Amino acid sequence: MHQISPTQLARRLEDAQQPAPLLLDVREPWELEICRIEGSVAMPMGSVPARFAELDRDRETVVICHHGGRSAQVCMFLERQGFSNVINLAGGVAGWAAQVDPGMAQY
Repeated sequence: MHQISPTQLARRLEDAQQPAPLLLDVREPWELEICRIEGSVAMPMGSVPARFAELDRDRETVVICHHGGRSAQVCMFLERQGFSNVINLAGGVAGWAAQVDPGMAQY
């Protein structure tokens, strides 16, 4: 499974020369109400097995959760379903807040 650090993702999102990856946030709705990375798409972890067909198997997809554990599990699940380009956000939104956006609300 591939991983990306919050700072690497921030640089990647700033690079207009590359197509933007899908930011797939697998946290629960109450978590998304507290904070989220701009542009992310919500798909709670529990809904992924029923909804993964909505996703493009070939599109670069960065999976996000609170600290990186749930997103790592979703990455492994998606890879087993034939997804070829999924990346776990190491440290999740907590890492993003610590390394990229210190003004982001935390929980």
